[in-house]
Amino acid sequence: MKLQTLQQQRRAVLYLSTFVFSAFVLWQFSDGMPIFFGPTASAAEKALGQELFNHEWQVNDPLAHGDGLGPVFNAKSCVACHFQGGIGGGGGNKQNVRNFSISPSTPDGEFVSGTIHTSSVATNLKETFELVRKKFPVVPGRTIQPPAPPADPEHCTYTPPPIVIPDFDPLRTESVQTTALFGAGWADMVSDKAIMKNYRRNLIKGTISDLKLDFDAIPQGRPRILKDGRVGKFGWKGQFATLEEFVAAACSNEIGLSNPKMGQAQPLSHPEYPVPENPDLDRKQFRALVGFVATLPKPIEKMPETAKAADSAILGKKMFKSIGCAVCHLEDIGGVRGIFTDFLLHKLEDPLPSGGDGYGPKRPELPPLPPDMPEPSEWKTPALWGVADSAPYMHDGTAPTLQAAIFKHGGDAKVVREAYKTLKADEQQAVLDFLGTLKAPEDVPQGNNSRPGQERRGFLLGKVSLYRLSHPGE
Repeated sequence: MKLQTLQQQRRAVLYLSTFVFSAFVLWQFSDGMPIFFGPTASAAEKALGQELFNHEWQVNDPLAHGDGLGPVFNAKSCVACHFQGGIGGGGGNKQNVRNFSISPSTPDGEFVSGTIHTSSVATNLKETFELVRKKFPVVPGRTIQPPAPPADPEHCTYTPPPIVIPDFDPLRTESVQTTALFGAGWADMVSDKAIMKNYRRNLIKGTISDLKLDFDAIPQGRPRILKDGRVGKFGWKGQFATLEEFVAAACSNEIGLSNPKMGQAQPLSHPEYPVPENPDLDRKQFRALVGFVATLPKPIEKMPETAKAADSAILGKKMFKSIGCAVCHLEDIGGVRGIFTDFLLHKLEDPLPSGGDGYGPKRPELPPLPPDMPEPSEWKTPALWGVADSAPYMHDGTAPTLQAAIFKHGGDAKVVREAYKTLKADEQQAVLDFLGTLKAPEDVPQGNNSRPGQERRGFLLGKVSLYRLSHPGE
């Protein structure tokens, strides 16, 4: 009897060990925990969050628990920049933000980044490019004459050529467009594991292509691994790992609202500006604002009504995949369908013929960028869901049409750009027709900026007018 019991125990241990090992193997090859349900928030939280999102903040605002708006800011409300197609959409070029970054001029220097805010609560706090330039001037170049080697009577005297060190401009600025927040809560649910799995798969494919001497393959991007080891998923540079962090930074930097996660932005000219004892948004308000943004509906794929247009869109989706767009704009990832992104950083600018990167002379004595900081030409792949209703395009909004955006894809995406150019005219149009099916959600709350009687901003094919607006009664 004891022997039989012992055998049963051993069998149970074997079964358990097999189960644990199998689960471990499956986990390693999975995208992480499956997503069964979307982001949720209570009705009260969403109502309060929408109120805060729409609210036009003022100095010493009654809704704030600190000093309210400012001291420096870009807008007085969230919806002032997020309005295309409804509350939470993207913004136009007028809502672009001007960021700057400072590269150190010495090996032991620090990297600095920030925003040149367009507004302030007082004239003496106003920020300008000239102010940033004054704080971070161009480092003058110089010419160094190396010492001559010891004279040798039997040989000619040699004078080494001078070493010319060019001027070094540590300041870089970039105009960054406001992105749509539709489906942001779903993107927040994509696991780091799913992103890294796709990244490693791309690495393997790239290695195989190199071994086959196929050097025309699309270069793989890279995840932005933040200092704490998490993957950056939000922001054009992937600088935030979670939607909560993204919202906290937007409140702080764009409106000057301190919150439980981040203090208010400080003026460049007065970094000692007094900090209120209490944050502007308390925990309840901040949680409600994040909950509202997280539960904004995700964009949809809506086919055209006519059979001819639908057939063109279906063909376009096939061409989208065949020319390589889907390598970076991955349709499904981590259990979220129809998102069209890999969350990776990619270089999108062609290098100069001389081999430079277009960002001024390199100085070998300078330290390399920290691993967690993207290069100037690197940008996180934007999610294409809702792209039909989010013109203009690219990180800086310099592409007024979808076709113009395709033509501006350089660097890692150059192969895809050139493949698109080789398509027949009707095939190119088909790709655009497919992108035109990626619509903003229809059940989005409307605000003052989005005008309830206004058509959503239509997708652009190059000859279609930038915005098609209609008003009742016209």
